[in-house]
Amino acid sequence: MILVTGATGHVGAELTGLLAGAGRPVRALARKAAEPPGGAEAAVGDLNRPESLRPALKGVRAVFLLPGYADMPGLLAECAAAGVEHVVLLSSIAAPDGDMDNAISRFMILSEEAVRACGLPWTILRPSGFMSNTFQWTAQLAAGDVVRAPFPTVPVAMIDPYDIAAVAAHVLLDPGHHGRAHALSGPEPLLPADRVRVLGEVLGRPLRLEGLSDTEAREEMTASGTPPEYVEAFFRYYADGTLDDSTVRPTVAELLGRPPRTFAQWARAHADTFQEKP
Repeated sequence: MILVTGATGHVGAELTGLLAGAGRPVRALARKAAEPPGGAEAAVGDLNRPESLRPALKGVRAVFLLPGYADMPGLLAECAAAGVEHVVLLSSIAAPDGDMDNAISRFMILSEEAVRACGLPWTILRPSGFMSNTFQWTAQLAAGDVVRAPFPTVPVAMIDPYDIAAVAAHVLLDPGHHGRAHALSGPEPLLPADRVRVLGEVLGRPLRLEGLSDTEAREEMTASGTPPEYVEAFFRYYADGTLDDSTVRPTVAELLGRPPRTFAQWARAHADTFQEKP
């Protein structure tokens, strides 16, 4: 049995579907009861309360684990006590920077340290920015054809969460990846304007980008409820330039035998999510 945490998220839902579709026994964990893809078992648990996972961990031999929870060592101790034999951690391309003053890097670093120290076989996945971050534009696209976005000059080799899930499924089923960290990316670096252009082509709309100044970006991120420490983390990455997320990596193709999906493929797969202009 494989336990997928965060099974209602962009990666977890894709992974649950892939494993269930392949006929693998899979249990989908969420904080609230939810119907998982066909063939998967549903489980409820709170990753901030490690003891709540005990029922979900019964009979589990491999776990796909999200990072950044308050007691990562406690979560991993519950996995070990349940007899888990392999943990695949979803981390970030930012983790290797070692910047403990950056709130996002810090929780990724601490999560990786906990996995390495837990005594269980592990694999770490470090993806670039998600193509699904584009869903942040949904409300703007419902209101008109202008997308206002921060950091307009920063390219990111964005990856489709489906590809992260496909890699996760691959390494969960292959013990040859124990003790390895895989850096993952999409097929090309994209500016926000590139995504706007492609999304406009897919939706058949004359979309255009208005890049936010750093001052405007900080104000909008704060107004949206982004925690201050995360606002600072994003500015360290993309305004101060402490993170280069534009590198295209061959890992997806090497592991899956196919190229990573393009942003156009992702946009076509999710076009219905974006509301048409009234």
